This record gives sequence, C-alpha cells and structure tokens, in this order.
Amino acid sequence: MRVGIVGGTGDIGEGLAMRLSSRHDVVIGSRDEARAVTSSQCCLTTLRQRGLPCSCEGTTNQQAVDRSDIVILAVPFSHVAGTVSGLRGFSGKIVVSPVNPIEKRDYFMYVPPPEGSAALMIRKLLPPDARLCTAFNTVAANKWRALDQELHLAVPVCGDDREAKATVMELVNSIEGIRAYDAGPLAASCMVESLTPLLLNIARFNRMRDVGIEFR
Repeated sequence: MRVGIVGGTGDIGEGLAMRLSSRHDVVIGSRDEARAVTSSQCCLTTLRQRGLPCSCEGTTNQQAVDRSDIVILAVPFSHVAGTVSGLRGFSGKIVVSPVNPIEKRDYFMYVPPPEGSAALMIRKLLPPDARLCTAFNTVAANKWRALDQELHLAVPVCGDDREAKATVMELVNSIEGIRAYDAGPLAASCMVESLTPLLLNIARFNRMRDVGIEFR
C-alpha cells in the first residue's frame, strides 16, 4: 500500500511512518517540506540501522495526499479542520482519522465537536465519496517510536464503507504486535476517541506510561 501521512512530522506521524515504512511505501507530509524530508531521512536511517527495509519520502501535505492510496490525518484536533480544508484530492481515497478531541484540565476530558466526534466533523470536510475510517486512536505516540519494544495492542476501527474498513484493518494488522478490531460504523467513533483521555487518566493517576488496550 502507498500510505500518505498528513502532519507526518509530529510524534504520532513520525512513529507511524517508522512502523509502516518497512512494509509499505510511506509519504510523509508537512506544511514545511524541509521538515518532512528530514523526518523521512531519520526514518530511513533508524530502520536501516536495525537491518530493516524502508520506503519513505518527505514532501508537502498536498503531495502526500496526491501520491497515496490511503491518507492518515496525523493532525491535532485543534488544527484538523484548517488542515483538511486547505487540501484537495481526497475524492475516492481511503482517509484514516486517529484524531481525538481532548483537553487537559485537572484531568483529561473528551470534548467532542457539535457533530459528536472528530470523525463525524472530518466527514463533513471531505468530499462525499471519500472513504473515512477511524483507527490508531488509542496508541500512544511513544509506543510507535519505541521500535525495540514489542507491541501487544488492539486498534478499534470504525467506518461505513466495508471495503475501506477491511483495507484499513489490513494496514493495522501489518504492524507486528497490533491487532485490528471492527468497532462498528463511523457513528461509533465517539466511543473509540473517548478511550484516549481514559487511558491518559489511568496512566497519570496510576503513575504508568503509554497505557494501551488489548481485547482477550
């Protein structure tokens, strides 16, 4: 698969690129093309030092959309509307949202937009034929980047397009130690997104790091 990561120079974007680029062609996008090139070179160096193959290039966010079959929106919730609205070329493509609308107060809170979830808000910003799914919402950025650490994590996937959801689950399952689970339609994304502040609170109040989920 050819996977574009919009916002690919952030912690989650870079981590996903490192996990995916040994098995797929990854295009890291950024508003700053030079930063994307630097991130792609870091990814190449990191994987090759471990004796792993790597297919990764850095470019603009727009080119990441244009050159990819699957587009991951690795963008903070506060920036996602402005970022998506400034891009074109999503028509007919699979788009993945790992976006979680949360705020840090005395504890982490789920603060969805009026649409009910980040995913449902994003759907309104995309062309009608874009094939939107949620995935990767519950995995901490540090988990993606810790390549020497064995993963044992579940990733719930929501979506209304059966074929698109199956493709996204295949992408998730291509990462060693990660297992995708069908979590229902896009309308159920609010339940997945709200798991992230729960995990952050558990980590904070129990002095744990990078808490994730598994289903057994």
